[in-house]
Amino acid sequence: MTFVQFLRILRARWKLCLSVFFGTIAVVVILSLVLPKKYKAEGSVVVDVQPDPITAGLYGTMINPAIIATQVDILTSDRVARRVIKNLHLDQDPQVRKDWQDETDGQGTIEDWLGQLFQKQLDVKPSRESNVITVTYKAPNAKFAATIVNAFIQAYMDTALELRVDPARQYSGFFVKQAKDARDQLELAQRRLSDYQLKNGILSSDERFDVESMRLNDLASQLVVLQAQSADSSSREAQAVRGNGDKLSDTLNNGVIQGLKVDLSRAEARLQELSARYGNNYPDIQTIKANIAELRARIDAETRRITSSVSVSNTMARAREGELRGELEAQRAKVLKLKEQRDQAAALQRDVDNAQRNSEGINMRLQQTNLESQTQQSNVSVLSPATPPIDPSFPKMLLNIILSIFLGIIFAIGTALLRELRDRRVRSTNDLIVALGLPVIGVLPQPPTRKRLGTNAMAQRVISGRLPAPKK
Repeated sequence: MTFVQFLRILRARWKLCLSVFFGTIAVVVILSLVLPKKYKAEGSVVVDVQPDPITAGLYGTMINPAIIATQVDILTSDRVARRVIKNLHLDQDPQVRKDWQDETDGQGTIEDWLGQLFQKQLDVKPSRESNVITVTYKAPNAKFAATIVNAFIQAYMDTALELRVDPARQYSGFFVKQAKDARDQLELAQRRLSDYQLKNGILSSDERFDVESMRLNDLASQLVVLQAQSADSSSREAQAVRGNGDKLSDTLNNGVIQGLKVDLSRAEARLQELSARYGNNYPDIQTIKANIAELRARIDAETRRITSSVSVSNTMARAREGELRGELEAQRAKVLKLKEQRDQAAALQRDVDNAQRNSEGINMRLQQTNLESQTQQSNVSVLSPATPPIDPSFPKMLLNIILSIFLGIIFAIGTALLRELRDRRVRSTNDLIVALGLPVIGVLPQPPTRKRLGTNAMAQRVISGRLPAPKK
């Protein structure tokens, strides 16, 4: 079908097209007037995703990207719907209860039935790039639709506040018990530390330990010196025992022995001089010999005395070394005990410090949860409350008329084409060529009289094979 044929078909069946066109518009207009009107009320809330001053110090400034989706789920939940029903007392309305009885025969609860009705007409949409949530509701009554939207917004805000405060109250009760237990543990740790310090007489364990450590180091130094002296005296005693007492430094440095040795040297020199001059029988020689013998005896006696004093000194040094060693061991044991006491006291002090930190942390959380449980501020604010709409949202007369015009044109064209397919007519010479398969020799002009109607009608019915009956 060419475009020219299409236009000729519409021209030939223009009455049918106009009737279908205006009929479609009339039907749409009548339906728009007959159908019950619905009003759509709209309100919006804004969700503050920034942490509030109470929890900001504890949780930081993290923002959960799913918080808006969570708020939408809360707003469309059954809990919010039940709160709306309770706040508006819809479950106590006689007409509402009658409608519920008629529709459900009393099965289920009226709250569930109303909640399902609300969910069908309620629409909650979050904004794409903001924290605004839009709430819309459709109802036959404009005021009722606005009331429902505002009721849902208020119920949502109350529910969001409850969801925030209820866990804080539960945590608060938990932290009260934990704070009491932590305080008891702190008191027990402090009591253990005090008892231990009182039992061991510890006032300042570090100062006392330092004093005793210094004393231990002093005793160790004295023992080292005494050990050196004892070794020296033992060496001298061993030398005296071997008969070398006259070679001891004490003997060699003794003034008495040195004087006796000088006298002995003089006497021996005098004896040699007299022996050489007078012979061994000279009377003074005997006297000198006796004097020499006496000097040697005195030297030997003095040497033995010095040797015995070396033995006594060595014995005393050994005894002093033993005493000092015992004092050193006793001081070492005392220092070790003090170290053990200090370590035990430090362990008890650490228990006290840990219990103190634990108690402070729990008390801080307790104060935090107490503040959260007492808050009356929600992170949701009303951006724009719903107001009763003036014009209904359904049906929209202007939009329906525009759509009916568009549909009327489509239906009119479609009806004309369908009628043409069922009753095909000759609209041009091309239709004759296609239908008869013969070439067209010529085309006669249309007569100016009304007889051309019959001629046209006869020519148009050639395609269908039906010719009009001849007139008598």
